[in-house]
Amino acid sequence: MLALLVAVSLILLTAYFGESPSSPLHSVQRGIVQVLSPVQTGASKVLSPVRDIANWVSDTLRAKHQRDRLQARVNQLTYEVDTLKTAAAENAQLRREVGLDQNIGIANFRPVGANVIERDPNVWYQQVEVDAGSDEGVTAGDPVLADGALVGDITAVDPSVSFVTLITDHAYAVGAQILDANSDDGILAPSVGNQNQLLLQELPGNANIQAGDQVVTSGFRSPSNSQLASLYPAGLPIGKIGPWAERL
Repeated sequence: MLALLVAVSLILLTAYFGESPSSPLHSVQRGIVQVLSPVQTGASKVLSPVRDIANWVSDTLRAKHQRDRLQARVNQLTYEVDTLKTAAAENAQLRREVGLDQNIGIANFRPVGANVIERDPNVWYQQVEVDAGSDEGVTAGDPVLADGALVGDITAVDPSVSFVTLITDHAYAVGAQILDANSDDGILAPSVGNQNQLLLQELPGNANIQAGDQVVTSGFRSPSNSQLASLYPAGLPIGKIGPWAERL
């Protein structure tokens, strides 16, 4: 039956396209169109509210799903904020009790704006020169930030210019901390052969790293690693754990 219907359809299509506009098949087609056109128009108008209701139901269900997902995210972020606020309050209290020196805290630094005035296109990932120096209060070892994140530190200072060694330099490393439940510490260093990637190494064996975790400076110097020569204030943003995170 299926083969018969396909054969009849092919025969009718061949005859239809091979005839003149005044042929019987064309006349039958025009008659069918004239008869069914009002029916189609009426059905379209009748079914239009049904389509609108179906679209409304679909959009509503999709919006509810997005609402539930966003609400879950809000709850998670609220929990994390409350946890961090509690930890910050406890940290401040303990610092006051033990009388810790706050000279290296972020609050004791002031920002100095500067522009990059020179960089070598062949070693752009190692060092740049900026137009701010000792006259503006810049000193060797100061952290350098761009777009709100650590990009390097001051390694040489003149009265009006300074030289910045970038965090992507092959000899660079910095103590880093993951903002997770355990605040795991490690050492962040450039990936060998890939200046666009940084590796977080020497983490605790039980570190639970997740893609998207924030990474900040930990504020310590490693006595076993001479590369960590600069002691940054804790909490300077560095970046996020990439989606390719894995334990090495």
